[in-house]
Amino acid sequence: MQKETLMMNRRDLFLAAAAAGASAALPAFAQPSRAICYNCPPEWADWGGMLRMVNQRLGIQVPPDNKNSGQSLAALIAEKAKPVADVVYLGGQVGPQAKAAGVIEAYKPKRWADIPASLKDAEGSWFTIHSGTLGFFVNTQALRGKPVPRSWADLLKPEYKGLVGYLNPGSAAVGQVGVISANLALGGSYENLDPGIKFFKQLQANSPIVPTQTAYARVLSGEIPILIDYDFNAYRGQYGDQAPTVFVIPQEGTQQLPYVMGLVKNGPNPEQGKKLLDFVLSDEGQSHWANAYLRPVFSAAMSADVKKRFLPDTEYQRAQAIDVQKLSVASKAIGERYQKEVG
Repeated sequence: MQKETLMMNRRDLFLAAAAAGASAALPAFAQPSRAICYNCPPEWADWGGMLRMVNQRLGIQVPPDNKNSGQSLAALIAEKAKPVADVVYLGGQVGPQAKAAGVIEAYKPKRWADIPASLKDAEGSWFTIHSGTLGFFVNTQALRGKPVPRSWADLLKPEYKGLVGYLNPGSAAVGQVGVISANLALGGSYENLDPGIKFFKQLQANSPIVPTQTAYARVLSGEIPILIDYDFNAYRGQYGDQAPTVFVIPQEGTQQLPYVMGLVKNGPNPEQGKKLLDFVLSDEGQSHWANAYLRPVFSAAMSADVKKRFLPDTEYQRAQAIDVQKLSVASKAIGERYQKEVG
């Protein structure tokens, strides 16, 4: 009996040791490659499709993240001592702010040299991956017979009360672009924000809907019939989701904004982050953005079939390239004045 018990004890110890060894070895084989991207919401710019592609092509898992640009910068600053993210996606004007805050570091991805100088930081802290043109994303069915607005001035008409929406300029990059676009179209400048702030104060009489996060689904459902937003969302609704949506470039003019990415300083998975940044500039990555109706930083990635779905170039002549550096300086004043005088 003693001998039998001793043999059982030895067997149990052997099995326990084997299990422990297997357990210790398991993470090396089972833990997938991972990268954290701030402000990569699946409903925006088809980041959902991009994240799936990154997983399939690179074997890197990137969970979706619904922060906007301002929230992402605030999180990076708060986590500066112990970063959580590896890469970040930002409205163009927030790239210089992130560099100044010391939360992103220089990395020149493959094809960096091919990016126009005006669309990247000279040291590689941020670079453009695609851009969009701001205008009106309109659900024509939800207008219930009202005409499609064609100008900034139209949005102030009483017939559109409760029908107009825009993202909060206090934190969302697209909200700030909305203010500066209206401001420049109505006679203001990057230094003189009075016309834009006045416009949004007047718009308050029409009871606008002001979400903080991307509102794509709310336009498709008709909850927000008119959203001050980008062309790529409107085209996606029209052609991708077969929704009754159209895109309008305001008669007074508008702006085109580049969207940028950067490598988070001291992020936990820098090598995976760098691979992701390389991929979004690859031929396949750039074609993905074009097929999602964004203008890729490398224009050759857009096929003729996709280009045909955009409004004619004559319409886009009313859209000017935004000055990222000037907007970066003005964005703080935009947020502060909006909160104080409008919101």
